[in-house]
Amino acid sequence: MGKLEDYIKDRSEKNPQFSKLYKEELRRLDVALAVKNLRTTLGMSQREFAKYIGKPQSTIGRIETRKVNVSLDVLNEIAIATGTKLEIKYVTKSKV
Repeated sequence: MGKLEDYIKDRSEKNPQFSKLYKEELRRLDVALAVKNLRTTLGMSQREFAKYIGKPQSTIGRIETRKVNVSLDVLNEIAIATGTKLEIKYVTKSKV
């Protein structure tokens, strides 16, 4: 394990709130990366993508910078507008 992973593990063991916030941030990061990857795969800027899916550009910016918890409704709207399928699944991860 690297220094960062050791630090996160140590803090998580000592502080359950840290662990909870860290895991929430990882989930936001997963969503942010998925939306950004979809947008870039379509070859669109944030502004173009926002117009394409019928949302303000600021919404896309907040999603991609993890400043908002995205609802399933919004993710579904993005999937419908882009002709993609939204998949949600539970994946077992190591404890951190």
